[in-house]
Amino acid sequence: MQNTHYIDTCVLSLFQIETIIDNKYKLALSEEAVFKINKARHYLNAKQKENTAPIYGVNTGFGSLCNIKIDDDKLTSLQENLVMSHACGTGDRVKDEIVQLMLLLKIQSLSYGYSGVTVDLVQRLIDFFNEGVYPLIYEQGSLGASGDLAPLAHISLPLIGKGEVSINGEVSASSKLEHHFGWKPLVLQSKEGLALLNGTQFMSAHLLYNILKTNKLLKWADTIASISIDAFDCNMSPYDDLVHQLRPHKGQIETASNIRRILKDSEIAKNYKQNVQDPYSFRCVPQVHGASRDALRYVEQTLLTEINSVTDNPNVFVEDDKIISGGNFHGQPMAISADFMAIAMSEIGNISERRIYQLVSGQRGLPTFLINSPGLNSGFMIPQYTAASIASQNKQLCTPASVDSIVSSNGQEDHVSMGANAVTKLSKVVDNVERILAIELFNASQAIYFRAPLPSSPVVMELLSHFRSKVPIVREDKIMSTEIQEAILFLRNHKI
Repeated sequence: MQNTHYIDTCVLSLFQIETIIDNKYKLALSEEAVFKINKARHYLNAKQKENTAPIYGVNTGFGSLCNIKIDDDKLTSLQENLVMSHACGTGDRVKDEIVQLMLLLKIQSLSYGYSGVTVDLVQRLIDFFNEGVYPLIYEQGSLGASGDLAPLAHISLPLIGKGEVSINGEVSASSKLEHHFGWKPLVLQSKEGLALLNGTQFMSAHLLYNILKTNKLLKWADTIASISIDAFDCNMSPYDDLVHQLRPHKGQIETASNIRRILKDSEIAKNYKQNVQDPYSFRCVPQVHGASRDALRYVEQTLLTEINSVTDNPNVFVEDDKIISGGNFHGQPMAISADFMAIAMSEIGNISERRIYQLVSGQRGLPTFLINSPGLNSGFMIPQYTAASIASQNKQLCTPASVDSIVSSNGQEDHVSMGANAVTKLSKVVDNVERILAIELFNASQAIYFRAPLPSSPVVMELLSHFRSKVPIVREDKIMSTEIQEAILFLRNHKI
């Protein structure tokens, strides 16, 4: 029987999200959610009838057109026009995996009962999620201010039978959904278009996707750094817990502990060292990786608050008899978090590239460029170039987006977060770090080979056995891009 996750007001955790996605859970509205959604909608309908004053987003124009009242018989056209006119996305298509997260987060936010939408609208979004129908969305177009207007307009188009969708990787017109699933286009009620478009789900889904990916990459970063530590014949004393208790940053202590665990019983580590100290890219792994870990803790907590919040506008407060136009759609928390995370992850790649450089430099008894017959063979000379190029690109991508702003909507939206740019840049940084770590693993595996007959730890030797079945030792020059791609796939697919 298919697992089902019931949408309610309980806090949605990262673990729950991973479980829903990885195990292909279906979504369903709980009785509590249905009650809250209906209650807010009935209240909104009553307010429309009894109020002569305009209510923003319900019977007015939008943005700088907020003072223009719209007649009741044109409210559906108002909402549909909003969706169509705001679907101005361009650039690269957003991955289906991120669109799936956007659907989940939008459903969660609308289900708290402060948005005034109908159950039918939320149920159709659930239908999209459950059937794997992913609206086509594009990376560029959002200022991260009134929420992610352009991307969320694109996610909304198929609800009214417009735009395109991806089903099992195949793109088709949304107009075909009625034939495939029996879904008639929805007739949007007052405020529903605005509730769909206002929100931070583009930013938060990207940030969520990258946090889930980064949690695994950080494990890889400690593991690969540990292999490099042994490969470079480093001292183990800098990882002693006594050192780190004197400067007890949580991430630093965790990283040092991971290194000790991974290199436990390594014969290379136990061997006498002539070198008294090691370069910082090895000796200071706990301090550098740990600082990134601690930064990501802040980002994760900010994200958890965001994905369990109501971020559309205006908000409907039934118990308080208020409809309040506020600014919960502003993406500044996401923008700053994404910039912070990009910097933290860039440093993981930066220090990794420095270890790669040291491994190929012909020191500590290792052959120059980690190859026999250097000169005839260039060996691992150019993979370091590649890692250096990627690390440098990351530094360029780390220019903060959140410090920028630009006036829009005739001055009504005079400060914007640029959070969408921040999260799409972040995605590139995280992908780049994955590539750099893969190159380091490729180099470190080769370097450990030259430490024979001394073995590294059982943990490392078992991992390298799996890795070398995909990426064997390089004995003479070959096409290295193929090996690097195999190393990247190994990081994605091998569980540690």
